Amino acid sequence: MASELTLARSLDGFRQMPPAQRLGFLVALAAAASLVAAWWLWSQTPDWRVLYSNLSDRDGGAVVGALSQMNVPYKVAEGGGAILVPAAQVHDARLKLASQGLPKGSVVGFEILDAQKLGATQFQEQVAYQRALEGELARSIQSLAAVAGARVHLAIPRATSFLRESQKPTASVLVNLHPGRSLERSQVAGIVHLVASSVPELAPKAVSVVDQNGTLLSTSAPGEGGTELDAGQLAYVNQIEGALARRIEEILEPVVGRANVRAQVTADVDFSVQESTAESYKPNASGQEASLRSQSVSEQSDARGSTLAGGIPGATSNTPAAAPAATTTSSGGSSRKDTNTQYELDRTVKRVRQPVGTVKRLSAAVVVNHRTKTDADGKVTTVALTPEEMTQIQALVKEAMGFSQARGDTLNVANTAFAVEAVAKPVETPIWKDPENIATAKEVAKSAGIALVALYLLLGVLRPLLRSLAASSAARPALEAIEGEARPAGPGEDPVQAVRALARQDPKRVANVVKTWVSANE
Repeated sequence: MASELTLARSLDGFRQMPPAQRLGFLVALAAAASLVAAWWLWSQTPDWRVLYSNLSDRDGGAVVGALSQMNVPYKVAEGGGAILVPAAQVHDARLKLASQGLPKGSVVGFEILDAQKLGATQFQEQVAYQRALEGELARSIQSLAAVAGARVHLAIPRATSFLRESQKPTASVLVNLHPGRSLERSQVAGIVHLVASSVPELAPKAVSVVDQNGTLLSTSAPGEGGTELDAGQLAYVNQIEGALARRIEEILEPVVGRANVRAQVTADVDFSVQESTAESYKPNASGQEASLRSQSVSEQSDARGSTLAGGIPGATSNTPAAAPAATTTSSGGSSRKDTNTQYELDRTVKRVRQPVGTVKRLSAAVVVNHRTKTDADGKVTTVALTPEEMTQIQALVKEAMGFSQARGDTLNVANTAFAVEAVAKPVETPIWKDPENIATAKEVAKSAGIALVALYLLLGVLRPLLRSLAASSAARPALEAIEGEARPAGPGEDPVQAVRALARQDPKRVANVVKTWVSANE
């Protein structure tokens, strides 16, 4: 009841206000309402996150259409470079779009074979298959973290029945890398072998990899014309050097203490491929030990009693004295017997292939810290190791590294005091300099500022105005009663000032009028 009475008095007071005060009151009320509405809209604004970026126009239109059908709010970034959705719906939208096959990407794969038309020629089918294979390889290469886009070009010659005219396929790969990213040698080798393994009869040396700047990333493989070490060979050398260095440190740490020894090893490794073949012959052994390969016997007899010549046709064989076989002559006839015996040759074939990655030479450098000594006063000092200790350490290092004098290995063991460096304490970022705290403080300050301005307008401007309107509306009947008892206000005279003058002149009459008014309200 009291609130309704106050509202009625406020409305009555608002009607009786001068036009200037009424306009100011409306402006203040509109400003307060605008601030409150702006704060509410700002608090309801979603946190936009990137759904997809760097989409083609076709994929961008398909994604936007799908989001509209799913009633998911979206916003396209300036220039159309990215599509934004509320942060709470990013993962859900991606899953739903993936179920629809979006985004498809500008690279086509084996799905192009699903749209084959009836009556396509063999050439068209071959072209479609090659495009699909190139697209699938490009998609596989784009899955690398450093690769933003890729294109694969395959040069597959047509099959021919003439072996001399047959050509091997070749391939070239163009990769578009993310800004500030690069491909390691092992990753380039992986791309080369991925493409070579996907195309029949495609050798890795026939695959070229180029980046967006035109830099050739692929090199010929070792053993195929390349003269430099590949990533695998460099890793093998580093593995040998690291293993030997760790072995030296592990055998010396129990003697000199942990963190008191440093070792470095340099290995000279021979990766050249060497292969040799030797074939040797030895004299035949005696007839009993020799291996018989073949033997042929030929016999001939003549009953006419004449001496016949036999053997290989020719002038020499026609002479009876030169015949290689024995001839027997008698009155009853003659006979001839030829024997041809062949023995196996003592032949030896030796093929030697030297192992790849043989250690040709080792060089090791070992530094040992001085020994720490504490005197009777508790003062800590460092002293050098004795010659006997250095000799023992050198012998241990030689055994640990597999030192070989014939191979030309070198070893240098030094004893010196290590430099003591002050351990730098991690610099802790103050709370007021933490970027996350600064961002949170800005958001809180923005909300608090809007809330304080709205509160000031409500409590500092609107509330006093409402109270003054209510008070003026409530006091007006009393003023009219008092004016009725007293003299009327002159033209241009303020009624309030007239009432005040009457109260100074006759306070009892004014008090009786106010008392009567209060009693009537009760």
